Amino acid sequence: MKILSLNRYESLGASSRIRFYQYLPYLKDQGIDVTFSPLLGDNYIENLYAGKAKQLGSLFKSYLRRIACLLKSQSFDLIWIEKELLPWFPAWGEKTLFCLGVPYVIDYDDAIFHRYNLHPNFLVRTLLGRKIDTVMRYASLVIVGNHYLWDYARKAGAVRVEYLPSVIDLNRYSLIAPAKNATFCIGWIGSPVTSHYLRLVEPALQQLCKDGSSRLVLVGSGKIALNGVPLEIRSWSEETENKDIQDFDVGIMPLPNNPWERGKCGYKLIQYMASCTPVIASPVGVNQQIIDNGVNGFLASTQSEWIHALETLRANKSLRESMGKAGRKKVEARYCLQVIAPRLVSLLRSAVKEGN
Repeated sequence: MKILSLNRYESLGASSRIRFYQYLPYLKDQGIDVTFSPLLGDNYIENLYAGKAKQLGSLFKSYLRRIACLLKSQSFDLIWIEKELLPWFPAWGEKTLFCLGVPYVIDYDDAIFHRYNLHPNFLVRTLLGRKIDTVMRYASLVIVGNHYLWDYARKAGAVRVEYLPSVIDLNRYSLIAPAKNATFCIGWIGSPVTSHYLRLVEPALQQLCKDGSSRLVLVGSGKIALNGVPLEIRSWSEETENKDIQDFDVGIMPLPNNPWERGKCGYKLIQYMASCTPVIASPVGVNQQIIDNGVNGFLASTQSEWIHALETLRANKSLRESMGKAGRKKVEARYCLQVIAPRLVSLLRSAVKEGN
């Protein structure tokens, strides 16, 4: 079985790394030959996080490479696509695959359709507002990372929709003793383009840190300042992210209750929980399914709820330990590569059979 993976990024792109590349060893073991052809290289991610302007010449070459890949599509049993073939273009490529009888699977881990149908420019909404609906309808299979995306795909007319959460590899998250910090360590992991969410809980963090007994550790945030909050900012790398998370006493994920955020897959929560770390998050989208409130963490909406949850965990080490163990248990049951990889293989094989 030969698959052409037209994912969006190289390994620095979190969505491609989590939902595509990490499955490669298992796919190989199952006799599936995957050829990866990312649209955008690591330099694109590096420039994005550094706030540099997009290089139009490089983007043009990337699009040409993607079109060249499509010309070879009939030599593969299946095309495995991340989000869409050509961002900001109509669904011409997907329609072409369908007309050629080449089955494709499309994968979504965020609400990419809202970039078009909620765009402030009327022309974009008019020309591309229903683009992702078309992409979904022509797909042999739509794989989604949460139920918000699942509902959209069904309403768009997708013939088959399957839910596969974003997951971690248990082998990379060893069971260790909880962190022993002199000051209570509140942790967050992400990227410079999502670090602005931390400002949603800035007042709560200020309250907790004002007596000097707590601090905030950010992994991958880039430069950011939060008034009255002592910060330690660490660079992200795939090799060190697990060790960094193990230093947290609690992992947080604040989000606004907006359409884009409802489409997120809660990956950082799963990372925290895999490390036996209790979590606190906004009750937005999939967070409400990942967190069992009061069992493996807390859901918090208001500043007072965030303060209460943080103070409760700071004061109660045994609660942190029990919540951490409950979180790890849930990850082992539902959110790990070891459970989900066999399901992915089954779905990819079935898409080929149905396509033929």
